[in-house]
Amino acid sequence: MTGVERLRAAFQSGKVLVPYLTCGDPDLSTTSQLLDALVDGGAGVIELGIPFSDPMADGPVLQLAAERALKNPFSMRAILQLVTDYSSRHTTPLILFGYYNPFFRYGVEALARDAAAAGACGVLCVDLPPEEAGPLHSALSAEGLALIPLITPVSGSSRVDAARGICDAFGYYVSATGVTGLSLTGRTPIADRVAEVRKQLDRPLVVGFGVRTPADAKAMAQSADGVVVGSALVQLAHDTATGDRPAAVRNFARSLSHAIA
Repeated sequence: MTGVERLRAAFQSGKVLVPYLTCGDPDLSTTSQLLDALVDGGAGVIELGIPFSDPMADGPVLQLAAERALKNPFSMRAILQLVTDYSSRHTTPLILFGYYNPFFRYGVEALARDAAAAGACGVLCVDLPPEEAGPLHSALSAEGLALIPLITPVSGSSRVDAARGICDAFGYYVSATGVTGLSLTGRTPIADRVAEVRKQLDRPLVVGFGVRTPADAKAMAQSADGVVVGSALVQLAHDTATGDRPAAVRNFARSLSHAIA
């Protein structure tokens, strides 16, 4: 199966938990262990964050995670080797989540080729609008990989149409304008907007930004096909003693996957 086909298949059996980890925080070995824990905890698709020095869409938790990761001497090739090792152990789809600068510097054709060879299923590029995503989308499509578009509360109909044009597997709806890690408390209900976007996109739609607890996940999953959890997971891993991290991450993921089942 291609990466696109694997991602599509992940959404055919119910709501999907999509956890996020920053690769290399605090090191690649720990990241590998936590990826295993997420699979054990019921992850349906995993987002592996590529650390970047200017993560403009990330809140304090993920900014600090990127800073910790960037203190380590590893490269995109080392990240892809980690993905290769992960893919030898698991079939749960994994996508690369990052900013355009590292992808551009590596080369979009080389990224697509090497990510496919490593077993990744797609790429989510935070700061690349769909109207400008043609070269990356073409490179990924040639290797059977998906490009995951981001859609926000202020995305107009034309922007959603543009996202649909590059949406091979599923879309990501940002639950609020701002950065990651914001609380859901006090927000205007988003169910109607999610339903509108999902209908226009004509693809599965996951919701992220601000999902911290099983209750949050359950609420978001009522109107979406899946739920993304990032900052809460990264903070939990950071706050937990080194040897206890895999169990803590697995148990948290399990509580989230049960909540949205």
